[in-house]
Amino acid sequence: MTVSIAMAGKGGTGKTSIACLIIRYLLRHEGSPVLAVDADPAANLGLGLGLNFGNTIGSILAEYNENKLAIPAGLSKDAFLNSKLNESIIESQGIDLITMGRGEGSGCYCFPNNVLKSFIDRLLPNYKFMVMDNEAGLEHLSRGTTESIDHLVIVSNHSVKGARTVGTIIQLISELKLDIKRRWVVLNQSPDKVDPLVEAEFARLGVSLDARIPEDRLILEYDWNQRSLLDIPEGALSVTAVDKMMKLILSKRSSEVRA
Repeated sequence: MTVSIAMAGKGGTGKTSIACLIIRYLLRHEGSPVLAVDADPAANLGLGLGLNFGNTIGSILAEYNENKLAIPAGLSKDAFLNSKLNESIIESQGIDLITMGRGEGSGCYCFPNNVLKSFIDRLLPNYKFMVMDNEAGLEHLSRGTTESIDHLVIVSNHSVKGARTVGTIIQLISELKLDIKRRWVVLNQSPDKVDPLVEAEFARLGVSLDARIPEDRLILEYDWNQRSLLDIPEGALSVTAVDKMMKLILSKRSSEVRA
């Protein structure tokens, strides 16, 4: 059965970088295949993985809705659409990437998400793991992009605002009755000593940290040089921390729920 891992958190916390390092761990220590899903319209996951994507699901659906797809004779529109979606999969060694991109209309992502859900449901049996990078909030999950998530990794940066966003996300999980088996709270770009104000805010919210990812200049250097985070070396501060986190995550049964 496929193990699903999704990312959440406000923008700018480094969700995508952590998603890439999670995939790096899975490829090196758990084996392939891994399905990487970029459900963020900003579409940065492929860049972090060093994979160039072509057509996104959103762009394919836009052409479909505007009747711009040249459908061959004898093929239904739905069958042709599915074939185009299959073509959007970027295949690499041990990992496949699908990129959602933008919706087909201003402010509307409902149809693309419905198609993405159906598409992912068909693909999942072929993969050992799925890692999904998402928008800043929980819109993707509330729309039912997937039936359920085994592990939700909520990322905060080293700020009071980041901590409060974590609290809001945890509250939304309950309010929206999302099917998430287990959640993990991660403090990214963490200094050696967490600021007392940040610690106090997490304590006020009743939130405990499951992992801390230290500041790592290598992440910035790889980004500046457009290098794949899959190639970041063993021993890097961020790699060591994420590997430790993943060992903890995968040691827990997906049925073990933490409210």
